[in-house]
Amino acid sequence: MDDRFNTIAGWVLFAGIVALGGSIIAGEAFKSERPEKMGYPIAGVVEEGAAEAEKPIEFYLASADPTKGAQTFQKCQACHNADKGGANQIGPNLWGIVGAPIAKDRNGFAFSDALSKIGGNWDWDKLSKWLTSPKAFAPGTKMTFAGLSDPQERANVIAFLNKQSDSPLPMPAPPAAPKGSPTAGGGAGQPAAAANGAVPGEKAAKQPVPTEQQAATANKVAGPAAPNSGK
Repeated sequence: MDDRFNTIAGWVLFAGIVALGGSIIAGEAFKSERPEKMGYPIAGVVEEGAAEAEKPIEFYLASADPTKGAQTFQKCQACHNADKGGANQIGPNLWGIVGAPIAKDRNGFAFSDALSKIGGNWDWDKLSKWLTSPKAFAPGTKMTFAGLSDPQERANVIAFLNKQSDSPLPMPAPPAAPKGSPTAGGGAGQPAAAANGAVPGEKAAKQPVPTEQQAATANKVAGPAAPNSGK
C-alpha cells in the first residue's frame, strides 16, 4: 500500500515539475517586450508638446530685441567682451563681429584650426548656427559654450552684436511666405481671379460661344425684346 502511495505521489510531483518548467519555457519564448513608445500613432494628429519646426533666423531677427540680447550676452562675458577697443580675453573681442571674416583679424587672437577652416564671413545664418552649437558648427573648436536652443534668444544676441559696430548692418527682412500660404497671395482684399492666377477679363474671354440653336432657345425663353423708348 505504501509503495503504491509513493508511486502516485511521485508521479504527481513529476507532473507538477513538468508543468512548472513548461510554463517558464513558454513564458520566455513568447514574452513581449515593452515598446519604447506606448500607443499607436493616428494620422493627422499632432502630439501634445511637439515642437514647431524652426524658421530661418531672418524670421526671428525681424522682431529681435537688442536690449534682451545684451542681457543674454552676460552669459558670454566670462570669455568675451563686445566693447570698442576691448582686449581679447579667453575668447576674442567681438566688436564689429557681424559681417566680419570668420576666425580672422581679432587683434591676433589664436583661433582653433576647426574654426579657421570654416571660411567666409559671420553672416546671419552662420552666427545663428554657431550660437546654436559651437561644437556642431565647428567640430574640434576650443569654444566650450553649450549654445542657445531658443532661436529668438539667438536673434536677440545677434541684434545686440550687430549694434556693437561702427557700421551696423541693416537688419534683414523676414523671409517670404511659402508659395500657397495665405500670405503668399490671394489674401483678404485681393480679387478671387487674381488669387487663382487669372487676369481680369480673362474669364469672360474664355466663356463658350453659344450655338445658333442655343441662342434661339434663349430668345424664346426671354420673350420679345422691349421697344426702344428712345425712338
